[in-house]
Amino acid sequence: MIKADFSSNKNNTKGLMFIILFRVSHFFTLNIGLKIIGIPVRILYKIFVEWVLGIEIPDTTFIGGGLKVLHGQGLIVNSHTKIGNFVTLRHNTTIGNSKPGGKSPIIDDYVDVGANCVVIGDVKIGKNSIIGAGSVVVKSVPPNSIVVGNPAHVIKTINN
Repeated sequence: MIKADFSSNKNNTKGLMFIILFRVSHFFTLNIGLKIIGIPVRILYKIFVEWVLGIEIPDTTFIGGGLKVLHGQGLIVNSHTKIGNFVTLRHNTTIGNSKPGGKSPIIDDYVDVGANCVVIGDVKIGKNSIIGAGSVVVKSVPPNSIVVGNPAHVIKTINN
């Protein structure tokens, strides 16, 4: 996982800094003993990532290998969201539930999320899909699709 993170962010210092801090802090969420020992690390993560970098991704979120965060400022992800491998997230994007206690999105592998997007509710973003900048996704997206708009709709299917 770490190797994939490094290869995805080799020319992206902010993204690499974020994902390293996330992985270290996430390690200290795995059980109660580690949570107690890792309190200083988790506090450092929260202060630096949320307050300095402006990225709100809780260290309890499930994130697969190779996540790429471009710019990051204003990026908000709910802790119950599941993010697959080799996903790209851009700035000013919100991913989460549509109501308190509601279900959060599942983002499959190789998904590219444009800037200023909103992905909310019990939706699944299919593998190898692209969400265009400024889109509002409230329904599931099939694999290999390009979606745009408010509400987002499929404009093209990607042939593999």
